[in-house]
Amino acid sequence: MVAATAVAALAGCSSPDFRDAICSSGEYPVLTVNGTGSACVKNGERPPAGYTRYPEGKVPQHVDDKWDVYWRTHTLDENGHVVDARSAG
Repeated sequence: MVAATAVAALAGCSSPDFRDAICSSGEYPVLTVNGTGSACVKNGERPPAGYTRYPEGKVPQHVDDKWDVYWRTHTLDENGHVVDARSAG
């Protein structure tokens, strides 16, 4: 019985649905303008200088999700346009 419980607990940890969140609860992710850096900001606060919110519908939620991977090679310029990060700045 103990072995079965241990196996079940370990199996739960390796579930494909288990992914690290980009930010903690009560925070939202922001992107560096003209760069690929990111940070987390407390809900209700504005992004710090040099950062901006991700475009609606393109916000990464979990490490290695579709948008986390996308924003590794793309960024927003000072006008809010999506640009290739290799040519930004």
